[in-house]
Amino acid sequence: MPRTTREKKPLVPGSARSALSNRDFRVMWASSLTSSIGVWMQQVVLPAYIYSRTRSASTVAIFTFAQLGPLLLLSIPAGVMADKFDRRRWLVFAQLIQMTGSVCLGIFASVDAAIPVLFAAQLVVGIGNSLNAPAFSAVLPSLVPPEDLGGSISLSSVSVNGSRVMGPIIAALLMNSGVTTAQIFFINSCTYLIVMSAVLRLNLPVAPKTSEKGLKSLTLGLRVARDRPVIGRVLLTMFSFSLLSLPFVGLFPAVADLAFGIEPRTPLYKWLYATWGLGAMFGALAVGTVLATEDKRTTARRGFLLFAVALTLFASAPNVPLAFMTGFLLGTTYFSTTTALMTVLQSRLELQVRARVLSLWFMAFGGTIPIGNIIFGPMMDSIGARPVLYLGAVWALFLSWWCNIHRIDARAAEDASLLAAGIDPDTRT
Repeated sequence: MPRTTREKKPLVPGSARSALSNRDFRVMWASSLTSSIGVWMQQVVLPAYIYSRTRSASTVAIFTFAQLGPLLLLSIPAGVMADKFDRRRWLVFAQLIQMTGSVCLGIFASVDAAIPVLFAAQLVVGIGNSLNAPAFSAVLPSLVPPEDLGGSISLSSVSVNGSRVMGPIIAALLMNSGVTTAQIFFINSCTYLIVMSAVLRLNLPVAPKTSEKGLKSLTLGLRVARDRPVIGRVLLTMFSFSLLSLPFVGLFPAVADLAFGIEPRTPLYKWLYATWGLGAMFGALAVGTVLATEDKRTTARRGFLLFAVALTLFASAPNVPLAFMTGFLLGTTYFSTTTALMTVLQSRLELQVRARVLSLWFMAFGGTIPIGNIIFGPMMDSIGARPVLYLGAVWALFLSWWCNIHRIDARAAEDASLLAAGIDPDTRT
């Protein structure tokens, strides 16, 4: 009897599998994942190292600001420069800056240098990250056809969160084997070479040049956000969500210590962080798999509601086992929501303005978290972690109502119909 071959399942447009069928995207994504693992090894070890030396959530918040704060100041000019200069050279330049900062962190940590010296090294890493983020995030989705945008963004989030899981686990295993904090920083510095190698090997798409010059070039992203209601609403939503609901991200060592009595330099802390990251990875992956065909406007809005529930459960967990379980749910809802929002944003941006608007996204997302840390770090020191987490849950609940992109789109369609009929939309009753 002749053997029958099983037919391959057709690729679903917008799915992660469809995005991975593109070779250039696969290469770039794999290099990004490898480098991100090193970054998260450093990200979980550095706050724990600083907190163990200072026992201060406020100091940890300041270091988070050094990592993410430059996004507030440099994202917009970085987006402009990413469009002005050859993106290959620009990305290599940004990787070199981050690598230099990580090498310095390794050198300084090996001698337990003064906290301000370590802060300066972390600031160099943050500057490199702010220069890299808009360009890299604009390039990666452009390596797939437009119909696979959702899958590529989902996989980009999986890269961040898969590394958020693997990084702490690998760091814990290495440190249990005698690897020092400083050596973790040196290992991370080597991973930037992998991204540089991929960037130099691929033919990256060239963004069409805009006619904007000078100040107009700097404010192009802001004008797009002002003129397109959905873009503006997504960015404002992400800004407030990061500020009020996500301080726990940068203050995770303090949350673990104050709420659950978990010492940040212990393997148990790294496993808690990895469990939360595992949930985030599954949340991001879900957007490009089981939720691939769902309207991302619905995914985002429902995600805020589920995040509010998960954050409340995490804050209320009375013991460590429940902290692990609810932490997983928190990670899942956190990144399924932000990945869906990112998909809505990018699906409405042309290539020539994508880097400019994404610079505002990184200001709203990453750049705002350290401001929340500086505000809420002292609050955690004085009143504990749980009240801060409850506040974040309340705000996420509000966003589940306010971030109604369907309503904005329906309003825009109504306005267009009125204009087509020769009626001024402002005169409607």
